[in-house]
Amino acid sequence: MGSESPSAQYIHMVQHLIEECIVFNMSKEECMEALEKHANIKPVITSTVWNELEKENKEFFDAYSKKREERRFDSDGETSQRQRIRDVVSESTVKNSNDDDKS
Repeated sequence: MGSESPSAQYIHMVQHLIEECIVFNMSKEECMEALEKHANIKPVITSTVWNELEKENKEFFDAYSKKREERRFDSDGETSQRQRIRDVVSESTVKNSNDDDKS
């Protein structure tokens, strides 16, 4: 990497940071936001490098997108299940409170 131009080094750094975002299962938009906030990298740079990575690794990104979608639906199910549990607990708490008031 020592013989690379500063701009090539910068692009490789952005690529590495994008790969870190992927490890954390982040979307392109989440990655752009995180790199802007934590590494002061303009979203257009992150987006451009991400798009190039997608072109070079189409099969990987297709599988990655599919996996993210499946996880999103799984987490939506978990979220709605957690919400149902909260609703049941809340209803139970309100019912018990009302029963206590009648005593």
